[in-house]
Amino acid sequence: MFGIEPWAFALALGVTAFAGFVKGAVGFAMPMIMMSAFGSFLPAETALALLILPTLATNIAQAFRQGWRAAWGSVVRYRLHIAMLVLFIPISAQFVRFIPQGWMYGLLGVPITAFAVLQLAGVSLAIAIRHRARAEAGLGVIGGLYGGISGIWGPPLIVYLISIGAPKAETVRVQGVVFLIGAVVLLLAHLTSGVLNAQTLPLSALMVVPAMAGLWAGFRLQDRLNPARFRRWTLILLALTGLNLVRRAMGA
Repeated sequence: MFGIEPWAFALALGVTAFAGFVKGAVGFAMPMIMMSAFGSFLPAETALALLILPTLATNIAQAFRQGWRAAWGSVVRYRLHIAMLVLFIPISAQFVRFIPQGWMYGLLGVPITAFAVLQLAGVSLAIAIRHRARAEAGLGVIGGLYGGISGIWGPPLIVYLISIGAPKAETVRVQGVVFLIGAVVLLLAHLTSGVLNAQTLPLSALMVVPAMAGLWAGFRLQDRLNPARFRRWTLILLALTGLNLVRRAMGA
């Protein structure tokens, strides 16, 4: 089926549904889950292609869940981060076949894991107001560079949102808005890079269905989580994201 075995297609559907559920519950981790699982039974470029359209569709739903006015407010508030993503995702996407990914994953995974573990241990790492613009832009550059290569650009944004103490609803909405803009750029970038083609594009489109089903189930869980539990689960998932990046670095 479109170049992959039926069992692999069925497994990809299940992985995508679960990834959509996690994204609905905490707002992120969908590309991480999909790439981690897909990488065990699909070629790397096929795995990247399959996550692009589901990521786009679920981020549209997440970004506009509270309406377009709230979404636009998030665009304005986090415009520096967004601008850096838009600039650097297409640049790094053109080097996806040439850049050794191992050391890139390690350089991102180690500090993200350390940040999440320290936060879970009660160590405050809040960003001072006078440094927020530089931190927002710098983390946007990092997210853009990694996003074009791996399809994962969320962890730097989540680190920033946690560091400034953003509320639950804003955290989820901002993730949706920023991830949506990045997903559009990623789509355009890989239509030109060749990762999305006549064989992989239909497969990616089929993954949208289980992704959206999982997302709406996750939304129901998210609505029941109080802010403290939401923050704790966000940090736990962020730590797992970092550890997964380290694992991929060691195995690359």
